[in-house]
Amino acid sequence: MNTDDIWRAVDTERRNLHRLLEPLTAPQWRHASLCEQWRVRDVVAHVVLSTEATVGRIMVNLLRARGSIDRMVCETAIRHAANADDRKLLNELRATIGSRVTAIGTTPTDRLMDLLVHGQDIAVPLGLRHEMPMAAALLALERVWNPRFPFHAAKRLAPYRLRAVDAEWAAGTGPVVEGPVSALLMLATGRKSAALPHLTGDGVEFLRRADV
Repeated sequence: MNTDDIWRAVDTERRNLHRLLEPLTAPQWRHASLCEQWRVRDVVAHVVLSTEATVGRIMVNLLRARGSIDRMVCETAIRHAANADDRKLLNELRATIGSRVTAIGTTPTDRLMDLLVHGQDIAVPLGLRHEMPMAAALLALERVWNPRFPFHAAKRLAPYRLRAVDAEWAAGTGPVVEGPVSALLMLATGRKSAALPHLTGDGVEFLRRADV
Protein backbone atom coordinates (compact mmCIF):
# COMPACT_ATOMS: atom_id res chain seq x y z
CA MET A 1 0.00 0.00 0.00
CA ASN A 2 1.38 3.43 -0.93
CA THR A 3 0.56 6.59 1.01
CA ASP A 4 -2.54 7.37 -1.06
CA ASP A 5 -3.80 3.80 -0.52
CA ILE A 6 -3.31 4.17 3.22
CA TRP A 7 -5.23 7.45 3.36
CA ARG A 8 -8.06 5.87 1.37
CA ALA A 9 -8.11 3.03 3.91
CA VAL A 10 -8.19 5.61 6.71
CA ASP A 11 -11.24 7.26 5.19
CA THR A 12 -12.91 3.89 4.72
CA GLU A 13 -12.49 3.21 8.43
CA ARG A 14 -13.82 6.66 9.31
CA ARG A 15 -16.94 5.94 7.26
CA ASN A 16 -17.28 2.48 8.78
CA LEU A 17 -16.99 3.89 12.29
CA HIS A 18 -19.57 6.55 11.50
CA ARG A 19 -21.98 3.82 10.32
CA LEU A 20 -21.35 1.84 13.50
CA LEU A 21 -22.08 4.84 15.71
CA GLU A 22 -25.05 6.32 13.89
CA PRO A 23 -27.74 3.97 15.30
CA LEU A 24 -26.39 3.88 18.87
CA THR A 25 -28.66 4.87 21.73
CA ALA A 26 -27.71 7.41 24.38
CA PRO A 27 -26.87 4.66 26.92
CA GLN A 28 -24.63 2.97 24.34
CA TRP A 29 -22.74 6.22 23.76
CA ARG A 30 -22.08 6.26 27.51
CA HIS A 31 -21.11 2.59 27.78
CA ALA A 32 -17.60 1.73 28.95
CA SER A 33 -15.16 1.06 26.11
CA LEU A 34 -12.18 -1.28 26.18
CA CYS A 35 -10.03 1.76 27.00
CA GLU A 36 -9.62 2.35 30.71
CA GLN A 37 -11.35 5.59 31.81
CA TRP A 38 -13.02 6.11 28.42
CA ARG A 39 -16.64 5.65 27.49
CA VAL A 40 -17.65 5.15 23.85
CA ARG A 41 -18.11 8.90 23.40
CA ASP A 42 -14.62 9.58 24.79
CA VAL A 43 -13.12 7.21 22.22
CA VAL A 44 -14.96 9.07 19.46
CA ALA A 45 -13.68 12.38 20.81
CA HIS A 46 -10.11 11.02 20.69
CA VAL A 47 -10.50 9.93 17.07
CA VAL A 48 -11.82 13.39 16.18
CA LEU A 49 -9.02 15.18 18.02
CA SER A 50 -6.36 13.13 16.23
CA THR A 51 -7.07 15.22 13.11
CA GLU A 52 -6.44 18.44 15.04
CA ALA A 53 -3.12 17.47 16.63
CA THR A 54 -1.04 20.50 15.68
CA VAL A 55 2.27 21.13 17.43
CA GLY A 56 0.76 24.12 19.26
CA ARG A 57 -2.23 22.15 20.56
CA ILE A 58 -0.01 19.28 21.64
CA MET A 59 2.35 21.55 23.58
CA VAL A 60 -0.49 23.35 25.37
CA ASN A 61 -2.21 20.10 26.33
CA LEU A 62 1.06 18.45 27.31
CA LEU A 63 1.79 21.30 29.72
CA ARG A 64 -1.74 20.99 31.08
CA ALA A 65 -1.09 17.27 31.64
CA ARG A 66 2.17 18.02 33.48
CA GLY A 67 4.31 16.42 30.78
CA SER A 68 2.56 13.06 30.64
CA ILE A 69 1.64 11.99 27.10
CA ASP A 70 -0.72 9.28 28.37
CA ARG A 71 -2.50 11.74 30.68
CA MET A 72 -2.70 14.29 27.87
CA VAL A 73 -4.32 11.82 25.45
CA CYS A 74 -6.77 10.61 28.09
CA GLU A 75 -7.80 13.98 29.47
CA THR A 76 -8.14 15.85 26.18
CA ALA A 77 -10.60 13.25 24.91
CA ILE A 78 -12.66 13.35 28.11
CA ARG A 79 -12.77 17.16 28.08
CA HIS A 80 -13.80 17.29 24.42
CA ALA A 81 -16.51 14.68 24.91
CA ALA A 82 -17.86 16.54 27.93
CA ASN A 83 -18.40 19.65 25.80
CA ALA A 84 -20.21 17.94 22.92
CA ASP A 85 -23.46 16.02 22.64
CA ASP A 86 -23.62 12.71 20.80
CA ARG A 87 -24.83 14.21 17.52
CA LYS A 88 -22.06 16.81 17.54
CA LEU A 89 -19.43 14.11 18.05
CA LEU A 90 -20.94 12.10 15.20
CA ASN A 91 -20.88 15.14 12.90
CA GLU A 92 -17.30 15.92 13.90
CA LEU A 93 -16.29 12.36 13.05
CA ARG A 94 -17.92 12.63 9.63
CA ALA A 95 -16.06 15.90 9.06
CA THR A 96 -12.72 14.10 9.53
CA ILE A 97 -13.24 12.16 6.29
CA GLY A 98 -10.66 13.49 3.88
CA SER A 99 -8.34 14.85 6.59
CA ARG A 100 -4.65 14.16 5.99
CA VAL A 101 -3.36 15.45 9.33
CA THR A 102 -0.79 13.41 11.24
CA ALA A 103 0.56 14.42 14.62
CA ILE A 104 4.28 15.07 14.82
CA GLY A 105 6.19 11.79 14.96
CA THR A 106 3.32 9.74 13.51
CA THR A 107 2.43 8.43 10.05
CA PRO A 108 -0.75 7.76 8.04
CA THR A 109 -0.43 4.12 9.14
CA ASP A 110 -0.74 5.26 12.75
CA ARG A 111 -4.03 6.94 11.87
CA LEU A 112 -5.21 3.71 10.26
CA MET A 113 -4.16 1.62 13.27
CA ASP A 114 -5.89 4.04 15.63
CA LEU A 115 -9.19 3.73 13.76
CA LEU A 116 -9.03 -0.05 13.43
CA VAL A 117 -8.30 -0.61 17.11
CA HIS A 118 -10.61 2.05 18.51
CA GLY A 119 -13.43 0.71 16.36
CA GLN A 120 -13.08 -2.54 18.28
CA ASP A 121 -12.73 -0.66 21.58
CA ILE A 122 -16.26 0.57 20.89
CA ALA A 123 -17.83 -2.47 19.23
CA VAL A 124 -16.62 -5.29 21.49
CA PRO A 125 -18.10 -4.04 24.80
CA LEU A 126 -21.38 -3.29 23.03
CA GLY A 127 -21.53 -6.80 21.57
CA LEU A 128 -21.50 -5.43 18.02
CA ARG A 129 -19.74 -6.89 15.00
CA HIS A 130 -17.33 -4.47 13.32
CA GLU A 131 -15.22 -5.98 10.56
CA MET A 132 -11.50 -5.22 10.39
CA PRO A 133 -10.12 -5.52 6.84
CA MET A 134 -7.22 -7.96 6.84
CA ALA A 135 -4.87 -5.95 4.59
CA ALA A 136 -5.33 -2.81 6.68
CA ALA A 137 -4.95 -4.76 9.93
CA LEU A 138 -1.75 -6.39 8.65
CA LEU A 139 -0.22 -3.02 7.83
CA ALA A 140 -1.17 -1.75 11.27
CA LEU A 141 0.24 -4.85 12.98
CA GLU A 142 3.56 -4.45 11.19
CA ARG A 143 3.63 -0.81 12.24
CA VAL A 144 3.06 -1.45 15.96
CA TRP A 145 5.28 -4.51 16.26
CA ASN A 146 8.70 -2.89 16.06
CA PRO A 147 8.52 0.59 17.67
CA ARG A 148 8.93 0.40 21.42
CA PHE A 149 6.54 3.27 22.13
CA PRO A 150 3.72 3.20 23.02
CA PHE A 151 2.82 -0.52 22.93
CA HIS A 152 6.20 -2.27 23.41
CA ALA A 153 4.58 -5.21 21.61
CA ALA A 154 7.72 -7.10 20.59
CA LYS A 155 9.06 -6.89 24.15
CA ARG A 156 5.79 -7.74 25.93
CA LEU A 157 5.07 -10.73 23.70
CA ALA A 158 8.66 -11.95 23.28
CA PRO A 159 7.98 -15.32 25.01
CA TYR A 160 5.51 -16.36 22.29
CA ARG A 161 5.53 -17.31 18.63
CA LEU A 162 2.72 -15.25 17.13
CA ARG A 163 1.39 -16.51 13.80
CA ALA A 164 -1.40 -15.21 11.60
CA VAL A 165 -3.78 -17.76 10.10
CA ASP A 166 -5.04 -15.46 7.36
CA ALA A 167 -1.79 -13.83 6.18
CA GLU A 168 1.93 -14.48 5.80
CA TRP A 169 2.98 -13.01 9.14
CA ALA A 170 4.76 -14.46 12.16
CA ALA A 171 7.06 -13.14 14.87
CA GLY A 172 8.80 -14.29 18.03
CA THR A 173 9.82 -17.66 19.42
CA GLY A 174 8.20 -19.89 22.00
CA PRO A 175 4.77 -21.47 22.46
CA VAL A 176 2.56 -20.73 19.47
CA VAL A 177 -0.29 -18.23 19.65
CA GLU A 178 -2.13 -18.01 16.37
CA GLY A 179 -5.22 -16.32 15.04
CA PRO A 180 -6.46 -13.81 12.50
CA VAL A 181 -4.42 -10.66 11.97
CA SER A 182 -7.22 -8.63 13.56
CA ALA A 183 -6.88 -10.55 16.84
CA LEU A 184 -3.08 -10.31 16.80
CA LEU A 185 -3.37 -6.54 16.31
CA MET A 186 -5.65 -6.28 19.34
CA LEU A 187 -3.19 -8.37 21.34
CA ALA A 188 -0.22 -6.27 20.20
CA THR A 189 -1.98 -3.07 21.22
CA GLY A 190 -2.75 -4.32 24.72
CA ARG A 191 -6.32 -5.60 24.26
CA LYS A 192 -5.67 -9.15 25.46
CA SER A 193 -9.20 -9.78 26.75
CA ALA A 194 -10.68 -8.93 23.35
CA ALA A 195 -8.09 -10.97 21.46
CA LEU A 196 -8.12 -14.21 23.50
CA PRO A 197 -11.46 -15.61 22.24
CA HIS A 198 -10.04 -15.58 18.71
CA LEU A 199 -6.64 -17.15 19.47
CA THR A 200 -5.51 -20.77 19.57
CA GLY A 201 -2.25 -22.65 20.10
CA ASP A 202 -0.08 -24.03 22.87
CA GLY A 203 0.80 -20.56 24.11
CA VAL A 204 -2.74 -19.36 24.73
CA GLU A 205 -3.05 -20.71 28.28
CA PHE A 206 0.33 -19.21 29.21
CA LEU A 207 -0.78 -15.95 27.62
CA ARG A 208 -4.08 -16.02 29.51
CA ARG A 209 -2.24 -16.08 32.84
CA ALA A 210 0.47 -13.58 31.83
CA ASP A 211 0.43 -9.90 32.62
CA VAL A 212 0.85 -8.56 29.07
